[in-house]
Amino acid sequence: MPMNSGLAGQRVLVTAASAGIGYGAAEAFLREGARIVINSSNQEKLDAARAKLAALGEVHTVVGNLAQKADIEKIVHEAVSQLGGIDTLAYVTGSPKPGKFLEFSYEDWRAASDLLVVSPAYLSKLVAEQMIKDGTKGRMVILSSWIIKEPNMGIALSSVCRVSMLSLVRTLARDLGPKGIRVNGILPGYIKTGRIDQIAQDAAKRRGIKPEDYVAEIERDIPLGRIGTTEELARAIVFLGSDLSSYISGASIPVDGGVLRSI
Repeated sequence: MPMNSGLAGQRVLVTAASAGIGYGAAEAFLREGARIVINSSNQEKLDAARAKLAALGEVHTVVGNLAQKADIEKIVHEAVSQLGGIDTLAYVTGSPKPGKFLEFSYEDWRAASDLLVVSPAYLSKLVAEQMIKDGTKGRMVILSSWIIKEPNMGIALSSVCRVSMLSLVRTLARDLGPKGIRVNGILPGYIKTGRIDQIAQDAAKRRGIKPEDYVAEIERDIPLGRIGTTEELARAIVFLGSDLSSYISGASIPVDGGVLRSI
């Protein structure tokens, strides 16, 4: 059901949107009447996503790898060209491979840093510059993870590198607030995507259990007793990406079913 978000006709860029969390966010923005650009590094998957989403509204696409400087610049340039500007950025990205800290090489850490530290900072910079140039009172929503509050030993690359996104949200909110640009973060918990399958497979292999047994363990630890859906997460993204949240900036909101124990 639409939330009367005021997003009708608004220009929204959603990254990593050919599947999973990004796709769910794109679908939710379209249902609110927004005009969107979706991104993926895979042309075939991007075309398939657009074909499904097109029934809901205006959808454009741009292929690009979020870990590559030239592609980040291309994504922002083409989004602006196709939409005439950007009112909302929903920054979603993939995750590095699972594993424990001592298993990773220098190259693994460098690749994870490019994806989870440099990419959101540089893309946000380019979007902010465009918003300021256009005089847009825009919104940015940066998706990180609940593990930045409570590191998970089985996904060390994400646990270490995603922490920077929390500081990015705070820094940008202070820096861009005087320009009328709001920046917030979301800390997803366990959400039904291919990432859950990947983590479950890795944990099951290490421990000699079935993947479904590992998923059951996860669900027992979630106070609400289940893994969340992309649709549930997308509602939070739309909230922060619209004027429904007009006096919220610098916040990072867990959407995790209550799994976080820390304050």
